[in-house]
Amino acid sequence: MKILLASQSPRRKELLSNLGFDFEVVKIDCEEILTENIKIEDAAAYLSELKANAFGNLQNDEVLLTADTVVANENQFLGKPKNETEAKKMLQSLSGKTHQVYTGITIKTVDKSITETDVADVEFDEISDEEIDFYIKNYQPFDKAGGYGIQEWLGMAKIKKINGSFYTIMGLPTHLVYKILREL
Repeated sequence: MKILLASQSPRRKELLSNLGFDFEVVKIDCEEILTENIKIEDAAAYLSELKANAFGNLQNDEVLLTADTVVANENQFLGKPKNETEAKKMLQSLSGKTHQVYTGITIKTVDKSITETDVADVEFDEISDEEIDFYIKNYQPFDKAGGYGIQEWLGMAKIKKINGSFYTIMGLPTHLVYKILREL
């Protein structure tokens, strides 16, 4: 079977490759808008399914993989920051607290669609404004939900504790992807 990864994320590409799968990257044009009153724990799966359903011509020998990551802090969604001010505000809100990272995946064939969500709790140490400014200036985290990448400096220097999968926080619950793809 030919695996189609519908993601432009360099992290997802790297993780899927490191799992040992050959794949082709495809682009899906899909407006990622959450329905009103959606539960935080359902949002990543909803967006992943939305992307999978927006893909057109899936062939019999193809498997489509879509994913979406949602960061939540105190029952509030933290999307991708649009600018430095928004990134700083997000990181200040995470400082010294535990938040949740949900990654939903959808694996779809012509006759089957499987959607699962994995969650990880992430506890940050206190982060000073100077550290936040350093991180934003040097790592430009504007393509990352919650305004940070766990694999970058902030993750290495300030994450005290993780309960869950590191790779879920990176944007792809590799243990779920591997299990489902092997079963297919």
